Amino acid sequence: MIDEARLVADFCELVKIKCSTGAEREVAEVVKAKLEAIGLAVEEDAVAEKFGGNCGNIIGYLAGTAPGAPMIMLSAHLDSVEPCAGIEPQIVNGIITSKGKTVLGADDKAGVAGILEALRVIKQEAVPYAGVQVVFTVAEEGGLNGAKYIDRNMLKADFGYALDSGGEPGRIVNAAPGQDNVTALIHGKSAHAGIAPEEGINAIVVAAKALTQVKQGRIDYETTANVGIIKGGQATNIVPDSVEIFCEARSRDLGKLAAQTNHMVSTFEQEALKAGGSAEVTVKRVYDPFVLAGDTPVVTVASRAAESIGLTAVLEATGGGSDANFFNAYGVPTAVLGVGMSKVHTCDEFIKVEDLCKTAELVVAIIREAAK
Repeated sequence: MIDEARLVADFCELVKIKCSTGAEREVAEVVKAKLEAIGLAVEEDAVAEKFGGNCGNIIGYLAGTAPGAPMIMLSAHLDSVEPCAGIEPQIVNGIITSKGKTVLGADDKAGVAGILEALRVIKQEAVPYAGVQVVFTVAEEGGLNGAKYIDRNMLKADFGYALDSGGEPGRIVNAAPGQDNVTALIHGKSAHAGIAPEEGINAIVVAAKALTQVKQGRIDYETTANVGIIKGGQATNIVPDSVEIFCEARSRDLGKLAAQTNHMVSTFEQEALKAGGSAEVTVKRVYDPFVLAGDTPVVTVASRAAESIGLTAVLEATGGGSDANFFNAYGVPTAVLGVGMSKVHTCDEFIKVEDLCKTAELVVAIIREAAK
């Protein structure tokens, strides 16, 4: 049975620990000790050296007690977006918020705390359970780096769950987009803006013309694109000779992702050539999309588990990426579970105590369901 007081205390303890992306050492040591106290064998991997962090992923193993049952992975990330220093959680009418001008950190300490509580419960109750691999990742907010650089040979589970989504417990994200980052460096020609502007090629104007042609926003029900950052120019009296534009394209369909990315690349190149300039456009695949069919074990186990505790299982696609994109790419079918966190990445972030408890209860039900 879920111990609400213990769960809430865990959650509040964890969110109070500053855990900036790439600097998760302090919170990692705390969760390591908690996992070991529960009885898991725990290790830390070496991903920190891949991206300059101060801590690796924390990975724990708990042998199952149900012969022949699959091993499942339970994952959440340890870092939070800024501002995450000096978080003071408060509970008002069953809702946990931050007192000050900080995020709450339910993204993703709700997932971490829910997993810890569920593991305690299954160890305390004499009910057969599946083997569990816990993967608490680092640097998720900075580009999914913990999951990206993890040694895929360390992933032992048959399928898994990333507890890292908004929506009430029972929400199962079974499809997510891939993402390409598109960076365009537009080259024009500098000139004195007052004496000889006709001798120059204004790179900012070239970029502006290109941007009027770039399809962006909602392209279709599974494809989006965004122009996020533009940098260029030196002074008002100099015709700018270069400008840099940072964009992204996302889609749950690889063909559509390629089409949108190619459209953006060609638009920048063609508009630059028309103006007598040039464009250097680079594309970086951030992660691939994934789609999990409704009848796959990872989905059916979560659906049956949700229904067994009175939750409504809802399958949904998302427009955002998560560690699950890499876990799926590395051969571990992984769905993303709603944990009830709301208004994440803002200082208005909150979570209901009820949803925190339901999350832990759902994880217990999943571990038991997998044992069947």
